[in-house]
Amino acid sequence: MIDLDFAKMNGLVTAVAVDATDGEVLMVAYMNEEAFRLTLETGIVHYYSRSRDKLWKKGESSGNVQRVREIRVDCDRDAIVVRVEQTGPACHEGYKSCFFRTVGADGALTVNQAQLMDPATMYGGKS
Repeated sequence: MIDLDFAKMNGLVTAVAVDATDGEVLMVAYMNEEAFRLTLETGIVHYYSRSRDKLWKKGESSGNVQRVREIRVDCDRDAIVVRVEQTGPACHEGYKSCFFRTVGADGALTVNQAQLMDPATMYGGKS
């Protein structure tokens, strides 16, 4: 298995999910060793939730899974980019990307893409 440096961030590496088709950054999350291993074994991206303190498979609640197309490792081996085929929205708020807001010159946020799905529909009433 690839020797990633999970020690720097208390057992985690940063994982940036990117759309394999157009290169758009979809989301940033974290993986522990188990999530990384499961991602390699299954071809479906798994993450580690710091807030819930548990492993999760992307799309396990919403159905919006990420299929691995390529994994790139940075020079320090403490961050990865996962090029994925995304099913449905990547963002839990129903947008293609979690980066659906742009900061204007005045500091105001502007939505930069259409919402693809209502979170209540994705999660059965919880978002």
